[in-house]
Amino acid sequence: LMGVKEFDGNPYNTSVLVCAFATILTFVASTLSGNYSQVDKIWSIIPAIYAWIAVCDARTLLMACVTTIWAVRLTWNFNRRGGYKWPPWDGDEDYRWEEIQKGHFITVLKNPIAWHLFNFGFISLYQNLLLLWIACPSLVAYTAASKCDGTTKNLVLLDYIATILCLLFVVMESIADNQQYEFQTEKYRRRRQQKNTNGSQELNGEYLDGFKSTGIFGIVRKPNYAAEQSIWICFYLFSIAATNGKLFNWSSLGFVLLCLLFQGSGAFTENLTQKKYPKYKQYMKQVPLYVPTPTSLFLLVNDKGKTTKKNI
Repeated sequence: LMGVKEFDGNPYNTSVLVCAFATILTFVASTLSGNYSQVDKIWSIIPAIYAWIAVCDARTLLMACVTTIWAVRLTWNFNRRGGYKWPPWDGDEDYRWEEIQKGHFITVLKNPIAWHLFNFGFISLYQNLLLLWIACPSLVAYTAASKCDGTTKNLVLLDYIATILCLLFVVMESIADNQQYEFQTEKYRRRRQQKNTNGSQELNGEYLDGFKSTGIFGIVRKPNYAAEQSIWICFYLFSIAATNGKLFNWSSLGFVLLCLLFQGSGAFTENLTQKKYPKYKQYMKQVPLYVPTPTSLFLLVNDKGKTTKKNI
């Protein structure tokens, strides 16, 4: 009973327990169903849960509200793309997992034993730990609020800056997801129409190229990925505010590992895209991956972001 009492009410312990449960659940569900996008189903949900677990004052409440806004939007977008179905372990699987399972990323993963180890170690365990870690600025803020050492308890200017930046990047991510969703919907509609008319309706422009290259995608190639990374970098600012301006604390590892993950996944995704769409290589030469260049920003201001690249 003593151990239970010590465990109750401690957000660190509760968060670790939730993470452990999510790891086991996603591993078992993916192994039994053969759908390895189980972590994807909770990606947009569980960081908000961690943030609410840590709520103890105005700052942690604000952080929980910000993550909830992010979570609701991203969950809605995942759902409209077919990510959630019944039974809950069903739903669309990220096509990249199939490619990785075939050994297109690491050859040894073609081995069933190696794949199951990868599924547990990386897909289930590592990704769940990452989702916990990116939300850890809330735990840092909780710890600061619980101390009686003169640490800032009230909201400061940096809290408001962090809130505005996070929300701005949520809007950016929403714009990117909407443009991509509308493009993919129209692309497949035109392909079906072309098939039904025996090719009399020709595809043109980026619908012929096969990938989105205008709008916000004319500024950076992966604007939704860029926004996702930026959200959690800005979320870290709350922990700086909570620690009286201390620039570095242990929770910074969360956004660092997230950015490293996106470097790897972005490169792997683009490698697959180049093989599928011949003109993508030219697009890569003209548009940066995550960080806008002065040229792409100039085009954003002067052409309202609708930059149509020549020869794409």
